[in-house]
Amino acid sequence: MAISRILVVDDSPTERFFLSELLVKNGYLVSMAESGEEAVAQAKQTLPDLIVMDVVMPGMNGYQATRMISKEEATKHIPVIMCTTKGQETDKVWGMRQGAKAYLVKPVKPEDLLSQIKALG
Repeated sequence: MAISRILVVDDSPTERFFLSELLVKNGYLVSMAESGEEAVAQAKQTLPDLIVMDVVMPGMNGYQATRMISKEEATKHIPVIMCTTKGQETDKVWGMRQGAKAYLVKPVKPEDLLSQIKALG
């Protein structure tokens, strides 16, 4: 399945802008959410091809949102790439257990994110 529509989830406006600019310049259609709750709702409503998920957010965190998205019948097919400052091995293992397909540590290198998206496409 070719990936064209990506949902970027991050509570930081700077991070959302950086990621969306990068993805749009590389030909992707981008929508954004600033919380885990918003991410789950948008995933169900718009069914993006891929989700780039932050972990540390107020309210529902990225682990919880990823778990809900990967368990929900309507959204479980959507791959999630976690992009977070949480760089410990235990954080990565936990993220993958919640349903993430890839785990990148911030600051995210553009080429790493783009290669992960291509690998999942």
